[in-house]
Amino acid sequence: MGYSAVLPPMFEYVRARDVTEAVQALDGSVEGRVLAGGQSLLPLLRSRRVLPDVLVDLDGVAELRGVRDEGASLWIGAMTTHHETARDPLVRAHCPLLARAAEAVADPAVRRRGTLGGALSHADPAADLPAVALVLGAECRVAGPDGERGVPASAFFVGPGATAMGPNEVLTGLRVPKWPGWSFCYERFCGGTRSWAVAGAAAGVRLLDGRVVAARVALANTGPVPLRASAVEAACAGLPARAALLRAAARAADSGAGPPGGLDGDTGQRRRLARVLTGRALIAAAGV
Repeated sequence: MGYSAVLPPMFEYVRARDVTEAVQALDGSVEGRVLAGGQSLLPLLRSRRVLPDVLVDLDGVAELRGVRDEGASLWIGAMTTHHETARDPLVRAHCPLLARAAEAVADPAVRRRGTLGGALSHADPAADLPAVALVLGAECRVAGPDGERGVPASAFFVGPGATAMGPNEVLTGLRVPKWPGWSFCYERFCGGTRSWAVAGAAAGVRLLDGRVVAARVALANTGPVPLRASAVEAACAGLPARAALLRAAARAADSGAGPPGGLDGDTGQRRRLARVLTGRALIAAAGV
């Protein structure tokens, strides 16, 4: 194998100073790409699986970093690293599920370089953060030539590696509701030494007098995008918060899911994992 097969292609490099400059650079490109932490994009560049004509580096865009309290929700900048997200006191206090998910990403080196925005934009069905964003009802904030818009997490992921963003748009941050009175948990199965989920389930419940008033469930790697398990949510409503009942409700977790087979497990295994992991997440969230 020659060097040409392992070196990135030629491209114009733009180190953006602000969001406007980043959008302008993308708007003038044919196949522009955004560089955040580089944990997903750089391997693709080296292998020439992506061939951009313009690479826009967001590392110098200070406005895309940090966490801001907006009352009923938190705003988390797209360039905030997983390490920063996991350690931030506002995230830990108001969105502990997101903090735990960020803390579980890959290894310490990746967590210190990888960013929230990069993970969401990469739209890997096996990643934890897209499913967590979905179960938390998060809104992705996207900037483009016509200004900024909000895209619900339920509409942001459109396929493996594909999002609802246009080619000249940049993910600026994530707005996450605080969900007072709710408790959430995320369970995943990686198998062996893998750092990605063969399957995962994020669940949240709100209890009143020992009963489930409402539930939210999202599944990772059970389809081309993270999926809401609406059948489980409906089955949980009104149930006494008992482990056996929640486990039974979780049997509907794979309803409507189409988990792909492959090296990480066949379709039947993933369906079984979806049911088991959903039950565990519901039970842990309910504290029973």
